[in-house]
Amino acid sequence: MALERGRPSVRTTRGSYRGSARSSSHYNSSSSSSMDPEERCKRCCRTVTSFMFTQVGVGALVIGYAILGAVAFISIETNALDTLIANVTAKRQTVAVQLWNVTRHIQFNRARWDLESQLILKTYQDNVVQAIKGGYDTRSAQRWTFPGALMFCLSVFTMIGFGNIVPRSPWGKIATMCYALIGIPLYILYFLNMGEVFAKTFKWIYTHIYRCTEERERRARLAKMEIDVEALGAEAFQEQQIQVIVPTTACIYVLIGYLAGGTIMFAEWEDWGYLDSCYFSFTSILKIGFGDFFPGANVRDSNQGNQLKLVINFMYLLVGMGLLAMCYYLMKEEVVLKMREIKKSVLKRLLSCCGRIWGREDKSNFKNFHNADGTSVHSRGRKSVRRR
Repeated sequence: MALERGRPSVRTTRGSYRGSARSSSHYNSSSSSSMDPEERCKRCCRTVTSFMFTQVGVGALVIGYAILGAVAFISIETNALDTLIANVTAKRQTVAVQLWNVTRHIQFNRARWDLESQLILKTYQDNVVQAIKGGYDTRSAQRWTFPGALMFCLSVFTMIGFGNIVPRSPWGKIATMCYALIGIPLYILYFLNMGEVFAKTFKWIYTHIYRCTEERERRARLAKMEIDVEALGAEAFQEQQIQVIVPTTACIYVLIGYLAGGTIMFAEWEDWGYLDSCYFSFTSILKIGFGDFFPGANVRDSNQGNQLKLVINFMYLLVGMGLLAMCYYLMKEEVVLKMREIKKSVLKRLLSCCGRIWGREDKSNFKNFHNADGTSVHSRGRKSVRRR
């Protein structure tokens, strides 16, 4: 009895010990996770990094990088431009004072007045030329707005390079080189990821439309043949699990439609002809960027409507490059499938040709094989049959 009574007590002590061990381990793990900020920081950094390399994260990262670059270039170039404009304004005022002094002291000597005034104007002309080489432009202040800076950042990391707005200050040139070194790989990552996203989305839409069309045609054929559709059951109209390949013509139609929309938009907003608008859209999406046409050329003021147009132009070009990557992915899929079909057909023909050649060689060897006495196997076989 004592032994039986002792067993439960041991079991309870073991269970209590295990429960206490589990609770203590759970407490230690929870306390270690709550009391270890370095590990939580590492996990947070891993989560953010993995999200940034997804399709949505890469798109947001590109837009955020463009916004950050626009703010930085505005602050750099605006300060340098303000200093340059102030210098040119001061020189113009100095010229006005010098001309007044010459006119006041030399009143009746026309030849001397002409000589002195021409020297003063020549000096002012040289100063203005040097200022223009340094970046002075009356329209630069209107171009270095936030939407204009966005277009500049887009032309840098997409390698378009319109050339209508460029950095003039030394710090601006250094910042442009550093900005391009980081932005170009980021844009390539965006090009690949967004192209894949657009390709999957467009392929899903095309597959859905294709299967719906096939089902309607199948129902129409059965109706013409006077077959009861409901009697066949739902299995006859299940979607066929076949791989649907988007044809190249569909990709071309999408690009043509997108270019047509950009042509109408730029023709209305920029006062261009339809040919010039289509030419600009085509060269910009393909990243040629001659620079003879650029968005915002006819913006003379900085009101909200014109600046909003520049932002829409920025998004149009960014999405257009993503559609170009989509067409690349879909065309590549079609080309790979066709190359596989060509490979199968070529191998099939080679095998058939080799089989024919090997069959002919086997027959010729069988006919030409003779025994030591000079008689062939086939002839001896025939003689033996006849003798029997």
